[in-house]
Amino acid sequence: MKFITEEDLRNLLKKEPFTIYKIKVGERLTPGARQFLLDRGIKIFDDGSYIKKGTENIEKESKAIEIRNNWKKKMFDCKMKSMEALFLITAEELLSRDVFLAQRVIDLGKQFSSIKKALDAKNTSETFCFKECTGIKADNFSDDLDDCFEITEFHIQLEKGREIVILHRLRCALRELEPFILELFENNDSENKICKDIIGKVNQSINTLSQIICSIFGGKRCQRKN
Repeated sequence: MKFITEEDLRNLLKKEPFTIYKIKVGERLTPGARQFLLDRGIKIFDDGSYIKKGTENIEKESKAIEIRNNWKKKMFDCKMKSMEALFLITAEELLSRDVFLAQRVIDLGKQFSSIKKALDAKNTSETFCFKECTGIKADNFSDDLDDCFEITEFHIQLEKGREIVILHRLRCALRELEPFILELFENNDSENKICKDIIGKVNQSINTLSQIICSIFGGKRCQRKN
């Protein structure tokens, strides 16, 4: 490896001025030599590309941001896949106990899976299907309404206690998604609406589960806390 120094470049310029410097195979510029060329606006060609004055740090920073954003997107995608798997596990566990309840979970899981497609298409306006109840209406369906009532050891003693706990586990896992979404859209003010809409879709899934849990525990009577 031959290192080209600032002195080498000065000598070249004295012999014949140039505006482009091509790094040959087996050559490498010293930091001082590289800065010497950049300060004089001389384009440095290396492997078919050239480095403009003052752009090295910008390019490095831009690449770092891109890597970080890709990492956040990957985390979100992995979390979504885990949730989709949990919907299937929940439906499978319920299948032998209540086939209609299992089907409701499967249908909700399909709606939930549409979140990623809506995010990729940047079209998040569609609202999930639901029926209004005393506590959950069209105007608050996308809000974080918390649980209708606290699930305790009392509920596992009920005839449908197992179903309630299984659905509550899925609901709790859904609540863990919001931090991943917020991190994905961090420092991206231009997509605040999309971020809010995606969180709203997750809340719709959670609130639908709350309605199902209420129907198991109290029949047609809404159990939402005042």
